[in-house]
Amino acid sequence: MALTIFHNNHHEVAKNFCNEFINASPEKRYVFGINNYAERIADKLDIAAFIDDFTTNTEHMGKPILKTSDIPSDGLVISTLLGKPLTAKRVLSDASINFLDFFSFYSYSGLDLGNVRFWSDFNKEFKTNRNHYEEIYDRLIDDESKDVFSRIINFRLTADLSYMDGFSDRERFQYFEPFLNLKKSNEVFVDVGGFDGHTSLEFIKTCPDYKAIYFFEPEEKNMLVAKENLMDHSNVHLMQKGLSDNKATVSFSAGGSISAITEDGDYEIEVDTLDQIVSEKVSFIKMDIEGAESSAIEGARKTIYRDLPTMALCVYHYPDDLWKIASQVFSIRDHYDIYLRHYTEGVTETVMFFIPRQSS
Repeated sequence: MALTIFHNNHHEVAKNFCNEFINASPEKRYVFGINNYAERIADKLDIAAFIDDFTTNTEHMGKPILKTSDIPSDGLVISTLLGKPLTAKRVLSDASINFLDFFSFYSYSGLDLGNVRFWSDFNKEFKTNRNHYEEIYDRLIDDESKDVFSRIINFRLTADLSYMDGFSDRERFQYFEPFLNLKKSNEVFVDVGGFDGHTSLEFIKTCPDYKAIYFFEPEEKNMLVAKENLMDHSNVHLMQKGLSDNKATVSFSAGGSISAITEDGDYEIEVDTLDQIVSEKVSFIKMDIEGAESSAIEGARKTIYRDLPTMALCVYHYPDDLWKIASQVFSIRDHYDIYLRHYTEGVTETVMFFIPRQSS
């Protein structure tokens, strides 16, 4: 089965809606949602109102806030709920509203709407590196992984939400798929980007007789919550630092679950390599560190080569993560089967799993 790139039947429909929306009178233009993406549209075009069924506010950016039921029958709506695009699609479709999602509007309106986090700039990347995508697709071990890979790529190329149909918010199941074959006892878990400790708690449920947990979280507020959540469990090594490819002090932007290393951060944090910090044999590594995964993998080369750990690595922060992270891992140890799963209805939480081959 080969990676199939489908003919883009969506662009004409999307372009026609964009033209209609842009050329419509302001009283016909509505934006569904109140967020940064909605504000970008309102900065470019005069709109009648924002639509939000849950807020108690009545005005935003000098425009009224209405309910879905208030949209007139001839209204034109852009949905900006990027985290819940399929939910928004169902709500607006059920209300028989004429709408287009922000991904399509961004792609086909011709307006400069800035970048879409985790989603922009894919078409050129795919055209340049299609052979790498084909190689990783061929290495995916099961049909579900191939289907997820194909649908995410086709969605990124076309902005057609139909490729995302069937995805849902399943973050509570993230990282602990049955095919990991984790043992009840003696597992050594490295939780990179531990946030509030939730993933480590799930690991403890899965592997109650674990040997050790190494927990890395650089943001102080997150660490305080994690300490509270994990205080009743033994052999949990809490380290308020990040992982990278060298020991350094770097700039860091605090943002809860989306905290990240940046050039102009809020404060400085310490980073180090996994190879330098953890000496015992590691059996399972999870990484979700907002685009710093590649650097952290580089700093774990000795550990990965030596221990061949099971790994769950997020691969959605950059356009080329879907192939480049896998290629990086294979450059260290090639004895892995790989799976791919997606855990939201939006563009975030795509995880690639590296499972050591039994023959290794």
